[in-house]
Amino acid sequence: MNEQAERFFEKAKQWKEEFHVLRKIVRENKSLEEDYKWMHPCYTFQGQNIVLIHGFKEYCALLFHKGALLKDPKKILVQQTKNVQSARQIRFSNMDEILKNRSIVKAYIKEAIQNEKAGLKVEMKTTTEFEMPQEFQSALTEMPDLKTAFYRLTPGRQRGYLLYFSSAKQAKTRMDRIEKYIPKILENKGLND
Repeated sequence: MNEQAERFFEKAKQWKEEFHVLRKIVRENKSLEEDYKWMHPCYTFQGQNIVLIHGFKEYCALLFHKGALLKDPKKILVQQTKNVQSARQIRFSNMDEILKNRSIVKAYIKEAIQNEKAGLKVEMKTTTEFEMPQEFQSALTEMPDLKTAFYRLTPGRQRGYLLYFSSAKQAKTRMDRIEKYIPKILENKGLND
């Protein structure tokens, strides 16, 4: 047992019983190790993330890190947002749903481990495939230093900015976001650095 994960389960208020049952189901697969990542219990196979337990207001869930690779014959996997490329969730709103789907969950965990053993990878979109807001494209054209700094960032940091800027519905909001983050881009920092 992982000490931090143990504290997570002890301190849980909402979904406490559901978390314990999910943990028991996941840990039935003896090839998984319990870890604690991103402030949640995470189960790994030979150091690779397989599944994470987490909860939200409306549901608790198992998050499969490479869920996009799972066959999902029961059509229960959920892509959290259109920008999530790899991870998929199985969501539960009550204990009955967990118990009813126990064998399915175990099969999905087994498949996720087999995918990891086989070395399967999710084919990720490249940074150039993400939407470049016109306002940001104009800023890059007008400010060569900004353009140089932006393309010097890691692909993940570039995607973070592109997703954040393009998620604003109004042009004014996009411009406000861009102006606010120009200094961070010039400092070679990501959105959340």
